[in-house]
Amino acid sequence: MAGRFAPRPTRTTVRGGHAAVGGGVPRQAAGPARVREWVPDGPLDLGLVLGPLRRGPGDPTFRAMPDGSVWRAALTPAGPGTLRVSAAGGRVRGEAWGPGAQWLLQRLPELLGAADDPSAFVPRHRLLAMTRHRRPGLRLTRTGLVLESLIPSILEQKVTTDEAYRAWRLLVRAYGEPAPGPAPGRMCVMPAPRTWALIPSWEWHRAGVDDKRASTILRAVRVAARLAEAVRMEPAAARARLELVPGVGPWTSAETVQRSHGAADEVTTGDLHLPGIVGWALAGDRDADDSVMLELLEPYAGQRHRAARLILLSGRVPARRVPKMPRWDIGQL
Repeated sequence: MAGRFAPRPTRTTVRGGHAAVGGGVPRQAAGPARVREWVPDGPLDLGLVLGPLRRGPGDPTFRAMPDGSVWRAALTPAGPGTLRVSAAGGRVRGEAWGPGAQWLLQRLPELLGAADDPSAFVPRHRLLAMTRHRRPGLRLTRTGLVLESLIPSILEQKVTTDEAYRAWRLLVRAYGEPAPGPAPGRMCVMPAPRTWALIPSWEWHRAGVDDKRASTILRAVRVAARLAEAVRMEPAAARARLELVPGVGPWTSAETVQRSHGAADEVTTGDLHLPGIVGWALAGDRDADDSVMLELLEPYAGQRHRAARLILLSGRVPARRVPKMPRWDIGQL
């Protein structure tokens, strides 16, 4: 019944009255940027390092520019912030705006893989050795932000990437706030936990998010502070805490800590395609399951996620033999 009536555009009913939700927040004036320069200790490819943070070509929180620079809007513990990263002459320049600017600049090296150790990876397959040689700038990012990676990972559960990216785009643009500073048009900071909790049920429906995924996100944002503490834990302990939230399983927790912690060994299990890709690349087995994939990756213990990233970057994937998963838009029901 709710879908038959137009909701108020900027408010939603909550217990005890009304609370403002999203919409109508003006973009902050572009003040002077805070600036930091950093010299990495080896090759660095901004696209490879920051690419996993991009949730589709229309992601409102991420923008890759033709000049090679990358813009990123994030909700930090200090508040919303916008970061522009560019590289030239072996140096990286970070410019940031908004209340979260200082927080973003302090963690710029970790964001670009300073805490990662690519030399710890020893290739045992020719394919991985060649791919690493062709992609020397690959490092694993560490954002230090758990909820930022957890929510879009929940949206990606058991649906096509197109559906998940669309839901993320629609919800962030509707309920996030404009990115501070001179960010490219329509960039937004993801909503705060309370704002996620106040999104009306019909808006989840219109974005194509079923009740199961929406409920999981609502359970997660209710304990957002406890989940944020996981960033100071080891990846395995962080995953265990995330999986205490009903609806968050091994697939979702792995996808989260790979980004929030830069976890080099947390390989994704339960994925529809990854086991077959890894099996095909390392053993010619396109029907491999999770157990076979983990067995093949066992020689890379401690670096299994990096090995999987290199396999995906190699382009060695089995030919498609079944139609793509059908796309359903529950927002049209």
